[in-house]
Amino acid sequence: MWPNLSRESAQRLPRSLRRSRSCTQEPEARPGPPPPPPVAAAAAGPGPAPGMSVCGEAVGAGSLPSELVVHIFSFLAGPDRLRASAACSHWRECLFYPALWPRLRLSLRVSPAERPRLEFLMRKCGWFVRELRVQFAADNYPSAAPGAPGAAVTAAGGEGPAAAVAAAGAGVAVAAGEAPPPLCPRWLDLLRTYLELVLCVLSSVRNNRNLQKLSLFGDISILQQHGSISNTYLGKVDPDGKKIKQIQQLFEEILGNSRQLKWLSCGFMLQIVTPTSLASLSNPIANTMEHLSLLDNHIPGNTTLITAVELERFVNLRSLALDFCDFTAEMARVLADSNHVPLHRLSLLVHSVSIMHKSLDSMPEDENWKALTRNSTNLRVYIMAFDVKSDDMLRILKPSIPLERIHFDSYITCVSGAVVDLISRQYDKFLTHFILMNDVIDMSGFPDLSDNLNEDPLVLLAWRCTRLSLLAVHGYTVWAHNLIAIARLRGSDLKVLEVTEESIDFDQGELADQDVDPVHNLIEQVSLGLGRPWHAVMDIELLSVFTEPTRHFYREMQSFSEGI
Repeated sequence: MWPNLSRESAQRLPRSLRRSRSCTQEPEARPGPPPPPPVAAAAAGPGPAPGMSVCGEAVGAGSLPSELVVHIFSFLAGPDRLRASAACSHWRECLFYPALWPRLRLSLRVSPAERPRLEFLMRKCGWFVRELRVQFAADNYPSAAPGAPGAAVTAAGGEGPAAAVAAAGAGVAVAAGEAPPPLCPRWLDLLRTYLELVLCVLSSVRNNRNLQKLSLFGDISILQQHGSISNTYLGKVDPDGKKIKQIQQLFEEILGNSRQLKWLSCGFMLQIVTPTSLASLSNPIANTMEHLSLLDNHIPGNTTLITAVELERFVNLRSLALDFCDFTAEMARVLADSNHVPLHRLSLLVHSVSIMHKSLDSMPEDENWKALTRNSTNLRVYIMAFDVKSDDMLRILKPSIPLERIHFDSYITCVSGAVVDLISRQYDKFLTHFILMNDVIDMSGFPDLSDNLNEDPLVLLAWRCTRLSLLAVHGYTVWAHNLIAIARLRGSDLKVLEVTEESIDFDQGELADQDVDPVHNLIEQVSLGLGRPWHAVMDIELLSVFTEPTRHFYREMQSFSEGI
């Protein structure tokens, strides 16, 4: 711990309640050029009146040809185009020329106020846009009423709605025969609005045959709850299931009507993808698809969104993202076949809920990984493990996985030093990103990975993994002298070293030395080791990986897959 800093003062709110909002300001209007100096009438001579051409027609913004206006708009950013279109009705008509909007990237608050704006934009652009990315983000999560059964679930996993969702996602479910915890009306309104926004987006692009990239992400905590609880809530806002069926039908229509689709990504969207959705893709489109990601941690039982037989059609796939329990040994054999182009990126989400309801017996063994890497020599793997037990991780981490990035995120289960040590020994030639996040509130202190070990696993990781460029730690004890050693071992090659101040602890000898300020000495030594100024992260919200786990995984998976 930091000197004079009690552990109680380091308590944190759940992540979903600590999201900071940035306020954007409109740029100040810049003064235009000064008016030209007056010219004497005698010098000007007879001629057309101001604002008139030689032929007597009006000259102004509205008289410019549409092609020229579109060309002018092409040099402007999106917000500037909107402002410029206010010049006149003619410019407004040119605003939504297809060439100006090949890509749409929308982050939508799940709020009724978004719907009219979304409907207008999708009506204008939905029929021609080539790349569409939509994130449905629910901010201001409503909490359960005090004393309600939902409050008991909240207490089981931490504080606030995020911890309640984590508890539900980790298996803290309602016992059989018990009524699910009631939702406040705000939650039901949120869910109802979400369905309406999804319908608006999908109905607008259902006939778009130019669509090349489609990416949908549902960042709504309530939708991450598992099983019957989620279905019960859905039953309140969609009693007969018509909206869900319509959403699934629209999604299949989009796939069936597509003629140029190369990138399909759907993450944590409530019941939008079914096991039969991909059958809507024609064989020519499936054969040319380059990226596929299907992630959904609330599908029932042993249901999978794609099978090895279906994957055989995707012979041109270069990047793939799936739930780890859905990525079987048979899938690895399909991707290792010589008929398949080399796979470059594989992103896998290991979730405790999936492990609980699906077996790890079908996962690829080491020989499957060896065969896959023989066919895909440039393959790199990104794994995110959410509340996964260390024993399960030791089974999952096969030696031949070309693991480049790994992210551990915990609300209930912490990572052991043995897992970190295994990673540093097996993936020393590949590993570049290592993230440890722990939100377990334990008054006895953060777990220490170096307990009962001669060497600290994080120091060994920095020593062995020579390509390590990002190390982020929160919620695990990091001793000051070990942090200095990590900085010296990796030096300037470690581009990102982020450790929250509440995770850093000092030896008693360092604290007892009256001549040296331990905090100042730590900052100075780490900065010298890295070759640049360094400070501990004082606020967890400033941590680059601070976000909800599913949101972070989806964002990183997108950039990881695009970085081929």
